[in-house]
Formats: sequence, C-alpha cells, structure tokens
Amino acid sequence: MSFPTAVRVMLAVQEKKPSAVDIYRPLRQYIVTAYGELEAQAAEDDLDAVRQLRLDLEKPPDAAATPGLRRDLLLSYYRALSVIEPRFPISPDRAHVHSLTFTWFDAFKPNKKASQQSIHLEKAAVLFNLGAVNSQIALSADRTDAAGLKHACNAFQSAAGAFAYLKDHAAGRASAGGATVDLSVECAAMLEKLMLAQAQECFFEKVIADSKPPALCSKVARQVGLYYEETYATLNAPLLNQHLDRTWISHVQLKAAQYYAEACYRCSLDLHEKEEIAEEICRLKIGINALADAKKSIRGVPQPLLDAVNKLETNMNQNLERAVKENNRVYLMRVPEASSLAALPAASLVKPISMAEVLDASKETLFSRIVPDSCTRVLSKYTDMVDNIIRTQAEKLQQGSEITRVKLKEMDLPESILALEGNFSLPVELKEDVEAVQISGGPSSLEAELQQLRDLTRVNQELLVQTEELLQKEANEDAQFRAQFGTKWRRPQSSTLTKNLQDRLNKFTANIKQAADSDARIERSISDNLELMAILNRRPIESALPSLARPIMSLDGNEDAIVGALKQSLRQLENLGAQRAGLEDMLKEMKRKDDILPKLMSSTGSQEDLFRKEISKYDQICGEIAQNIEAQEQLLLQIQVWYHQYSGG
Repeated sequence: MSFPTAVRVMLAVQEKKPSAVDIYRPLRQYIVTAYGELEAQAAEDDLDAVRQLRLDLEKPPDAAATPGLRRDLLLSYYRALSVIEPRFPISPDRAHVHSLTFTWFDAFKPNKKASQQSIHLEKAAVLFNLGAVNSQIALSADRTDAAGLKHACNAFQSAAGAFAYLKDHAAGRASAGGATVDLSVECAAMLEKLMLAQAQECFFEKVIADSKPPALCSKVARQVGLYYEETYATLNAPLLNQHLDRTWISHVQLKAAQYYAEACYRCSLDLHEKEEIAEEICRLKIGINALADAKKSIRGVPQPLLDAVNKLETNMNQNLERAVKENNRVYLMRVPEASSLAALPAASLVKPISMAEVLDASKETLFSRIVPDSCTRVLSKYTDMVDNIIRTQAEKLQQGSEITRVKLKEMDLPESILALEGNFSLPVELKEDVEAVQISGGPSSLEAELQQLRDLTRVNQELLVQTEELLQKEANEDAQFRAQFGTKWRRPQSSTLTKNLQDRLNKFTANIKQAADSDARIERSISDNLELMAILNRRPIESALPSLARPIMSLDGNEDAIVGALKQSLRQLENLGAQRAGLEDMLKEMKRKDDILPKLMSSTGSQEDLFRKEISKYDQICGEIAQNIEAQEQLLLQIQVWYHQYSGG
C-alpha cells in the first residue's frame, strides 16, 4: 500500500467561545428554594463538579493538550446539562433559575453573540463545539499512513454525527430563543454534509493507495463530489452565503468540481481498459469542463488544492489527447453527446456516527437525589404499565399450570401409567410422613399413644375435681364464719373473691370435655381403620402400592406405543411447566431491575416514546409465555387423544 505524498487539503471548524458564567450559585439557590438547605448541602459535590466543568470549558483550548481531552470534556459537560435540564428549569420566570444567562459568540463571525436564559443555547453550543473538536482531531491525523487515515475518517464521521445531532435535537430550540447563525438548522446541516464529504474523501485516498480498480475509485470519488455539491448548495442559501468566509465557499465549490472530474477520470481509465474509447473521450471532456468552470469563480483557496486540481486537469488532458488520437487512427467511433450519457454511479462508504450512546446521561449520578414531583408522577404511570404486564402474564402462567393439573387429574395421569409399569412412587413429602410413622413403631404404636392419652385425660379430670373441692371448701368455710360472726365477718363473699377462678375452672372443664369427645372420635377412627393402616408396616412402602395388570392378549398390539407416546408427552408437559416457572422468575427479576428514572430524567424526547421503547423490552418474554401456553394447549389435546386410545374410551 502506498499513500500520496501530497495530502489533500481539508477544512476544520473552530470552536465557539463562551462568556464566563457562574453556574454554581443560581443552581444552589434553586435547590434551597425548591427542596431546602439540607438538599443543597447534599448536592455540594455535584454543584462543584458542574462548576468545574463549566470553568474548564471557558478556558481556551490548550495547544499542548490533545484534542481528545477537549472532546471528553465536552461530552461530560453535555451529559451534565442533560441531567440539569429536567431538574433545574432555567428561564426568566421568577420561580425558575432566573439569574443564569448563557452567552456564546458565533464561530464564523466572532463579533456576533447571542445570550439566553435557557439551557437550549448552552446545549446547542456544546454540540457545535463537539463537532468542531472532532473535525480538528480528523485534520490533525497523519493521513499518509493507513492508521492515520482511518483515524481521520472516523473523526470526520463523529463530527458529522455531532452536527447531525445538533441539527435534529438542539438547533431548532436554540434558534427559537435567538441564537447566532452558526447554531441554525441550516448551518448544522451544511457542516454535517461537509464532514461526510471529507470522511468519504479519506476513503477515496484509501482506495487509491490500495490500487483498487478504476470503476470502484470512480464510484467513491463521485460520492465525495455529491457530498461537496450538497454542502455547496447549502452554503449558497440566503442564510449562509453572506455569513461564512468566501474562501469556504470557493473551497467547497472547487472540491465538488474536483471530485466530479476525478470520478470522470477514473471512469475513463476503466473505459480505456474496455476499449470503449468514444465514451472515454466524452467523460474526459465533461470532467475537464467542470474543472475549468469552477476555476473561473474561485478565490482564496489554498495553493495545494489548486495544485492538485491542476495536476488532475493535466492528466485528463493528456489522456484525452491520447484517446482522441487512438480513436482517429484505430477505432473511428462517434463520440456521444454528454447529455446522452448516464449519470456516474456513486458509492457512499460513510455515515454520521450516532451520538446517542456517548451523550446518554442515564447513567450519570449527578443530582440523583433531586427528583421533581412531575417526574415522580410520570414514573408512576410507567410503573402501572409494568405492573399490569406482570399481573396479566403471571395470571396466564398460573392459569396454564392449573389447567394442566385439572386435565391430568381428569385422566388419572400420570398415576395410571406409573401403576401399569409398577414404577409408581410416592410423593416425597408423603413418603417422609410414612417413614416417620414407621420409625415411631407403625400403627401398633398408636395403642400406646392412645393409652397415654387416656392417662392424661384421667389426670386432668382428677385435677379439676380437686380444684372444685377446694373452691367448694372455701365457700363452705366462708358461709360458716359469716353465720357465726354475723356483721363482724366483713370479708367479701367467697363467690365474689373466687369468681375469676370459677370462670377459668368452667372454661377448663368445657375444654377437657371437648378434648375427650375428640379423643373418642380419633379412637373410633383408628379402631375402624386399624386393619387398613396395617399397610404402613410394609417396607418399602412402594411394595404395597397397587399395579395394573397388562392384558393377556392385545387386540392390535398398539398398547406399548400408546403408553410410550403418553409418557413422552407427559415429559414434554413437565418441561413446559418448568419453563413457566422460569419465565415467572424472569418477569419478577425484570421488574426488579427496571429503573427508568435516570433515562426519564435525561430524556429530551416525548415521554410516550420513551415509555413505548422501555415497555417493549417485555415483548420477548410475553411472546415466550404465549408460545408456552399455546404449546401446552396443543400437547394436552394430543395427550387426550392418546389417553382415549389407551383407556379404550
């Protein structure tokens, strides 16, 4: 790979310059007014961080510092502004941050400036400078080697992305408040196309260095020219044609002609190889005329650019002279009219790099404690939407499991299959209960338990009788002394003193009677079922389970196949049930992690669009749930078919 020694001339954009502003005090005062002094104290670090970012932004770019650091500063400050915007309303309104005014000078006419009590001007200016810095990074790259050329191309596309973002998201709002021309939608669109033209130009340099076929080089060059033509058209529009330096317009005009001619030249090389001499001659003439027309009206362009154009023109004239001679001597072909030729094909290899990710402030932690009531109310709407999805899907999952349980119970599955094969096993919990009974001695040990119960009942009855006798004795003594001493016996009556004890005694008596009745019922139940409970003595307990005998003779020999199909379907049904459990857990986990407040606070678009985008992340799992339920329905229908064949129903 060889690279041209003369690097093609390109343009970079200079940054806008800001006026100094104290951003700390107005923001802090608003926090005190709206949220209180304690919140202001808690936000001190964040306020200091924003103030430092603004101070660093106000400093002139250090020639010794790398442009990459300046770019990172602009990105950080823009994200900070995105965090500030929904929390701190900046406007002349006395209830807002009303003492903060941003002032920025025009990048192309530094004697013009705009001031606004609005964050929109600040954000638009930062985006402009982000595009400008990326263009400077691209221009500073060493395009004489592959790595430098790639770096320049990427930086130009990043610059295009920044200007595109400015055009689509900030220029309109800033201009509505009276911004300078450089922040207009038209200027942002022009700069976007200029950066794309220069990024595509890097690709042209690469395909030339890589000695790619002339046809491909022509397509790449034509697209460079188209981007420059679009840039030139915007520059000539009324808003910009008197605003930018005339040398810019001349530069872009000449570049558009240069790359149109370059496309014609590369196309002519391809035509010459194919011996299509007539069209080669026509293409060369078209390109030469385009260069001649452009050179008539340009002024102030750099000499290296003129040298490159003149060299191209010389090469084209030499090839034209050669082609004309060959045609006159050998081919004798009629040269077509320029208007009869098809437009040269173009191939765009560049696009604006999206700024959405690097400008996304949803992960920023600045002022995270400050959440306006309006955002809280809006967030509750989204929470309701999520809750509705979770509730609806959970009901579907639970209903699916219940339907399976009922359907299988109606068909006595899978128990009948297990019994047929003699592989029936008890549920784990039931088996553990049986083993506990066996460890304690089995059914025969119940008689000892019942005897112990009888003994306890007798003891309790005796205690009740003794208590009644003591209370009665106390009452008799009280009556005796009252009769003996008359009015001199001033102690309260026994019935009054022992009322609480008597009430408790009556309650215990009722409880013991109720317990005795219950014990009697249990004893009768055990007695009636003792023979049946003898099965609990079998070890292992599974040996006592019944099994279904296979028929001695099969009528069609298909029973084994049906049983096999049933077993496979039941396993699939079990897998679907396990999948539903996993889906329900996933739903709960998604809801737990679903915190869109940072995105809501940093979003500049409509809340409805944000909600639609965020709620759509549940679409996939909802689809999986629907597929699970549908698969279960189909499987249950198939199981019913197999079951009827199996049972002869």
